[in-house]
Amino acid sequence: MREPNHVHPAAPGAPARWLTVAPERTVLGVIHNVTSATRLLDLLTVFDGDRRVQTVFTRTGSSPFADGIAEFAAARELPFLPWDEAVKSEFDLAVSTSRGGDLHSISAPLIGAPHGAGYNKRLSSREPGAGSREPGAFGLTAEWLVHDGELIPSAVVLSHEEQLARLRDGCPEALPAAHVVGDPCMDRLRASLPFRAEYRAALGVRPDQRLLVLSSTWGRHSLLGAAGDLVLRALAELPSDSYRVLAAVHPNAWYGHGGWQVRSWLRPHLDAGLLLPPPAGDTWRAALCAADAFIGDHGSVTLYAAGLGLPGLLGAFDTEAVAAGSPMAALGAALPRVSPTRPLAAQLELAARDQPTDPRLGAATSQITSHPGEASARLRRLCYRVLALDEPAAPIAPWPVGVPQDLPPTPRSPVERPLFVEVRVTSGGGAGEPDGGVGGVGATGPNRPTDPTAPTELLIRRHPAPARAAATPCPALTDAHVAVTAGEPEARWALAADVVTARAPAAGPHVAALTAELFTAHPGCALVAVPQEDGGCHLHTRSGTFYLASWDSPRAWTAPSLTASVMYACLLQHGDDWEGDVLVRLTPDGAPARLRVRRLGADPVPYSN
Repeated sequence: MREPNHVHPAAPGAPARWLTVAPERTVLGVIHNVTSATRLLDLLTVFDGDRRVQTVFTRTGSSPFADGIAEFAAARELPFLPWDEAVKSEFDLAVSTSRGGDLHSISAPLIGAPHGAGYNKRLSSREPGAGSREPGAFGLTAEWLVHDGELIPSAVVLSHEEQLARLRDGCPEALPAAHVVGDPCMDRLRASLPFRAEYRAALGVRPDQRLLVLSSTWGRHSLLGAAGDLVLRALAELPSDSYRVLAAVHPNAWYGHGGWQVRSWLRPHLDAGLLLPPPAGDTWRAALCAADAFIGDHGSVTLYAAGLGLPGLLGAFDTEAVAAGSPMAALGAALPRVSPTRPLAAQLELAARDQPTDPRLGAATSQITSHPGEASARLRRLCYRVLALDEPAAPIAPWPVGVPQDLPPTPRSPVERPLFVEVRVTSGGGAGEPDGGVGGVGATGPNRPTDPTAPTELLIRRHPAPARAAATPCPALTDAHVAVTAGEPEARWALAADVVTARAPAAGPHVAALTAELFTAHPGCALVAVPQEDGGCHLHTRSGTFYLASWDSPRAWTAPSLTASVMYACLLQHGDDWEGDVLVRLTPDGAPARLRVRRLGADPVPYSN
């Protein structure tokens, strides 16, 4: 229990002997919720390396999204003061990235800054009908800047010159206190772009894959609130070997419902490959630098993504919540909405083609910052002026975002997720309509390849089957087969499987026994694959034909389950008596991998050691 006379050792007025370093100034960082806390720490980097300045933190207690603050502070070891203790002390400077709470009670010059990409949302603390004026942008009106006729902040930080006009309309008495410094978050994002490859590798995105970021702010009209099915749709429609999908969820949505609950709701999507970083860290920023496209809403992440030049779509957009004349309003008018009827990949491709030259997008994103790359330097100058201290001699510049390390580990399932596998013959070996079958089905049709020595080239597209089955509507797949791993727990996939892959390698007489067991357990299965210790794969058709397959240069994606699907497609194309080489791509422009297949006949003896 706290003693009545206890004060934090770093609080103003505490006995000097309690501290190891004797700072000359004390700064108070004011936290409203986790959203504001993340931006606040961005701003306070202006004091990094200066032993003259001690920073302590407090929370206003005014946000309904209070969960997560204690964990956030503890994880970062923030020196924390209770609000009632903080308002009894005098500080040399206070910094807040929100306007909520009794900020007028703080005894210090207060710098007020935004906690997003400028001032884009309308928000009022008044009850409906209380007053005649419509609420302006949150943070730019007298409602949030004035208390009892007195201006609360000593300095109002703006990111772009355009905000001066809106501040003049909403709170003209605050104009003398306005300082246009730029946007430190945008500066960090741009400074991070050269490290795209490092971020992609940390997120598990291969060079031949595309990363799609789904960004959701909070509230009923956000992407998660109004268009949550888009998460499922993206995972279902976009081939999982070609795309990774990451959801960047606003802290208010995350902590408002609870991280456990958000993960529980999205558990089927996580099983289908969704990346879901916790919102308190920097992973969403690294993801934007790593991304190839985005689908967003009226949250700041959408504006930052567009500002980085990423092509994107709007999955939701709350016009009523967006301040008129703001960059977000301009972005909402420029970005296309997701069509419920057109394939998602086609919409993203169209966005990538058309948006780089769209002048409306350029006009909207140009209003993110008036001083690119200069926000930290300008903000430091302002802070030290208020503190009446000389600035450190060393220059300050935006620092790149750290390589992500906070992606929670996903428990590895003992079975791979069931897949719908679509195979297209792109060239060689008689590209065209399949004429044969697996397991003795006809293999002498009119489309048999005229040059059996030419290597077949295949483009493989795989989709998580449960996600695909749950998403409606969903574009139909062409002649897709179902591939599962032995032990698939859901009967609907186990019984429908065309291809089954054993979970562990086997050799010698164990191969034939395992094959028979799997054919019995999966009555609809036509092909069974059994991995070898050396990376090769035994393949068996239900009619009793045996093959040995191996990759010339194994890659991360040349797993036994892919080998099985490639073999199944080749046997459909060429018939049971085929053997040879096949070139496989997972993306149309990706480098192919060569699979070599040898037919061993119907006698299992060659498998004996």
